[in-house]
Amino acid sequence: MSLKKEVERFILSEDYKPMVLKEIYKRFKAKTREKRRKIREVVKKLEKEGKIFRDSKGRYRKLGEDLKVGTIEFTRSGYVAFVITDEFEEIAVPVEDTKYAMHKDRVVVEIVGTWRGLPRGRVVRVLERGLKRVVGVFDHKGTFGFVVPDDPKIAYDFYVAPENIDGAKPNQKVIAEILKYPSPGRNPEARVVKVLGDLDDPSIDLPSVIVKHDLPEPGEFPEEVLKEANAIPSRVRKKDLVGRKDMRDRVIVTIDGEDAKDFDDAISVEKLPNGNYLLGVHIADVSHYVKEGSALDQEAFRRGTSVYLIDTVIPMLPFRLSNGICSLVEGKDRLTMSVEMEIDREGRVVKYDVFPSVIRSKKRMIYERVNEFLENPSSVKEYEPFSELIHNAVELAEILREARRKRGAIIDIESDEVKVVLDENGQVVDIVPRKRGIAERLIEEFMIRANETIAEIFDHAGLPFMYRVHEEPDPETIFQLKNYLEAMGIRAKFSHNIHPGMLQKLLEKVKDHPLRSSVERLLVRSMKRAMYSAVNIGHFGLASYAYTHFTSPIRRYPDLVVHRLLKLYLEQNGYFTPEQIDKFSKVLPKIAKHCSRRERVADEAEWDLIAMKKVEYISRHIGEVFDVVVTNITKFGLFVEIPEKSISGLVHISTLDDYYYYDESKNMLIGRRKGRIFRLGDVLKAKVVRADKIRGEIDFELVEKEEKEG
Repeated sequence: MSLKKEVERFILSEDYKPMVLKEIYKRFKAKTREKRRKIREVVKKLEKEGKIFRDSKGRYRKLGEDLKVGTIEFTRSGYVAFVITDEFEEIAVPVEDTKYAMHKDRVVVEIVGTWRGLPRGRVVRVLERGLKRVVGVFDHKGTFGFVVPDDPKIAYDFYVAPENIDGAKPNQKVIAEILKYPSPGRNPEARVVKVLGDLDDPSIDLPSVIVKHDLPEPGEFPEEVLKEANAIPSRVRKKDLVGRKDMRDRVIVTIDGEDAKDFDDAISVEKLPNGNYLLGVHIADVSHYVKEGSALDQEAFRRGTSVYLIDTVIPMLPFRLSNGICSLVEGKDRLTMSVEMEIDREGRVVKYDVFPSVIRSKKRMIYERVNEFLENPSSVKEYEPFSELIHNAVELAEILREARRKRGAIIDIESDEVKVVLDENGQVVDIVPRKRGIAERLIEEFMIRANETIAEIFDHAGLPFMYRVHEEPDPETIFQLKNYLEAMGIRAKFSHNIHPGMLQKLLEKVKDHPLRSSVERLLVRSMKRAMYSAVNIGHFGLASYAYTHFTSPIRRYPDLVVHRLLKLYLEQNGYFTPEQIDKFSKVLPKIAKHCSRRERVADEAEWDLIAMKKVEYISRHIGEVFDVVVTNITKFGLFVEIPEKSISGLVHISTLDDYYYYDESKNMLIGRRKGRIFRLGDVLKAKVVRADKIRGEIDFELVEKEEKEG
């Protein structure tokens, strides 16, 4: 046995007791430089793999049941952090037990108990620092400065020595490189590397969000990735067509938003002589170009998803692919994976076929224009040749939607998404609700059906797969929802077995209520987050017993993985070898966990930027009066929202006209002297009095009648 193997076997054996490096040398009589180098290499390898770590006394210790390695993630509240291990086990760590670790650090934790059903740990060592730079507000203290991080998950301010200030002025947003990390009695230190600008400059928002969430710069990719992308041909070649069904003569179109450039999906819809519909969903065949294990693939995995930051995209794949050869551009030959489904009048798939194909999109349609065409066909002349396809699609989408309603899916949640309208200087001009019309819902129905069809293939076959799952909500959160509704005067019956159909009926009940969007938001909050998983537990919200993401491989890594699995399934006639089953059973859970986390980062970055823009918009309307709805009541005041802008803020209890006490059981604020009552759903008039972009806080004050009339 080689020395390296012998050392590894010894360290990982039952008999091994923690040793310093010198003791390991002695054990193996390593007197020569070469022998010692080999031992060091083994130790470093085991350390990197997370199998051993070096404790504070320099001894190498094995990780056992009570010691785990993982990445620590702090929460906004700051009371507790969570360590996620390489096996994606979660360990709760109270903040007092985090021992100078910072958000995103790689740490060793010792399991010391339990916390709310999770193992509870304490950090015993920081192995590797996760954050290299920080974004925040610069502040002066005499000759030196401080950077106060934007991210509330970072609990420290960073000291900046005079020589590292780089011309930054108080109240400017800066990017700083971390020089020293926190240690007993010392704040961490940083050096200003870039002054982004003054706090009221809108151009600082995007770079702030990018640094805060550790995202790549837009359009930037490692050289090796770009080299691979540039080597991919920019058109479909004859040899690419081997083994593909030629669909280039079929009437196939894309329907997307006006700003979209990466077209993942195209559709075809025909009515068959038997009265059924033939729905074709044709998805860009990204896996033909992005090979497993390539630099392109590794970078796509690392990113996990494209990130959409208002008018900026940080793509998962270089633009040469995402907006080029993979995008289903009108009039161009493109490689696709097609699912053709025959669907009856009840919305059942009676037959389906899945195959690699080549298409040529006949029209790049836009949601808004399709909706206009449905209202008044003569207003959109260019869509007239596709009238039959559009009307067939609308009919079929209605059938599919009704079938989902009958099986109890939640279909009436209107998102409170807004569109931020910017001028050429990046200033917010307006914030308007994103309206979803028939065209948007139609594409949604077709994609859901395609995703279900692919997931059902693998579920029936019992083969390893990447599912999109959504757990049932906790009874406790449903109880909170019930209390909230009763405080609004809405009676809601919930049985012990929560079914999505019950929640759908509730949405129908509050359809015209002023607090409809608040009920929807609370409903979404009371549900668990959908995520990726190698274990199929179904999708609660969609009431699907098997669901996946197959329809967006240009912008989501799980979809790319699904395409690879599907191709293998088709090539091998529905069979995986034992070796393949073993491989996928090991890697798919890790890919699923990683992609769920990357999706969360992307969502938080998108929400952060929109929240900043909402504060920027409202700060130009200080002193103006808006109609607001009370969305939440606490002992310190009322949370209110401007409904058409989805802008929320606080009316602090100290600004009200009386001494108010909080009735927790009825969720009301009641005035002691005048007896005035504030309830959920009250529509009030309120004046904007303060907007703080850094903290993301907006304050309102109620406007009384005489003030309104005056």
